[in-house]
Amino acid sequence: MAANSSSSMATKSGGGKQSGPSAEQVVANFQRMRQEQRSMASKAAEFDMEINEHSLVIDTLKEVDPSRKCFRLMGGVLVERTVKEVLPALENNKEQIGKVLEVLNQQMQTKGRELTEYRERYNIRLVGEEEKGKPAAGSSNKEAGDGGGPKPSSGVLVS
Repeated sequence: MAANSSSSMATKSGGGKQSGPSAEQVVANFQRMRQEQRSMASKAAEFDMEINEHSLVIDTLKEVDPSRKCFRLMGGVLVERTVKEVLPALENNKEQIGKVLEVLNQQMQTKGRELTEYRERYNIRLVGEEEKGKPAAGSSNKEAGDGGGPKPSSGVLVS
């Protein structure tokens, strides 16, 4: 009898693996995808700050005598150059960072669509998401003592 119960357990667990990933695997994969998207957003913010810094320096150097000496960090070494030599390089760097930022923004949009599709496929609900739809579904919940006030976590992703 013990052999029958263990074989039925093995059948159940084996059947679960064939039907798809476990709930833990789905959550772990979803969290990994969200972390990738957060990393992309962080990198995009970093590039945006770099562009702003480049713009500030470029605007400042445009008002300076082109023959004036300045220093540029190249490969960890400060190199003496003229403003006339540094300005085109800064403008080129700003342009290249802008292109990288555009590509990164496109990748973030793609990752967002992937996350949405993944959430829909596995019916993933985030904390605070259920409250968002309840007041519109029925106002009788307020009368039941549900606390009909504003929800502090509505629309916020909580891990």
